[in-house]
Amino acid sequence: HWTFINALVYLLDRRYKKPYAVCPAGALPVFGRSKLIKKFYNTVVGRAMIRNAHFHVAISDNEVSHFAEYGVQATKISLIPNGVNPVDFTIDNQEKDIFRKQAGLDNNPYILFMGRLNVIKGPDLLMRAFFSIFDRFPDVHLVFAGPDGGMLQALKEQISTQEQKKRIHFVGHVAGKIKATAYSSALLLVVPSRQEAMSIVALESGVCGVPVLMTDQCGFGTLSDIGGGMVVPATVEALSEGLISLLENRSNLPSMGERFRTYILEHYTWHAAAIAYLDLFNKMEKIGV
Repeated sequence: HWTFINALVYLLDRRYKKPYAVCPAGALPVFGRSKLIKKFYNTVVGRAMIRNAHFHVAISDNEVSHFAEYGVQATKISLIPNGVNPVDFTIDNQEKDIFRKQAGLDNNPYILFMGRLNVIKGPDLLMRAFFSIFDRFPDVHLVFAGPDGGMLQALKEQISTQEQKKRIHFVGHVAGKIKATAYSSALLLVVPSRQEAMSIVALESGVCGVPVLMTDQCGFGTLSDIGGGMVVPATVEALSEGLISLLENRSNLPSMGERFRTYILEHYTWHAAAIAYLDLFNKMEKIGV
């Protein structure tokens, strides 16, 4: 949505009267940096681009309200969630300890954050929540896996003791088998985002059979209903309470992860998403004839 090339394509679509669809993937809200520029962009072209689309794709239920702010009615929106490819997260016994060795975790149990270290992703909320339970669970480590999005130095500066340095790890970007083993070896994944339409990392964690603690800003309200984890408000206090609840009953985590895995395989594969998109494109083609 917020790019010059999208604006250019929109103008060409209008000129040549071609049908088009939009899938903002959670990017519609004016959030973070450059708010004034984004508001100006929306005034000039952004709102019209969204409002005039022939088809609107939301990747989660909570994105419907984002479209409403652009003047798009809920009846015009197709819900096609993100997906995951299970094959990408298949590992064998020889590979299962790759991430632990790389991160220097030995056999210590750990909580995983996967994503950019950016304010919208909320790693600072998780860090503070972990500090609040630090002494309560002395065996548990916290791992931040993902590239720096502007917060790495600030997060490191919050670590004040040697014990905290031992138990909080920053491993940078991970991919492939290393990423798969990062999920599969974790106690749970935490998604502390302040704003997100649909968390891909939650799907990836789920297909690895690992439960998730996430905020209610992630577009995955069914997580608690299916027993695959917990959904809490995007606050330090709520995340702390969620961590305590899950870690005090950690024997339940494997079964929660298995329920989540079953749910993901049934509802959130790229194969299912592809079928839905092909159906949408066929409808667009008929409009264009």
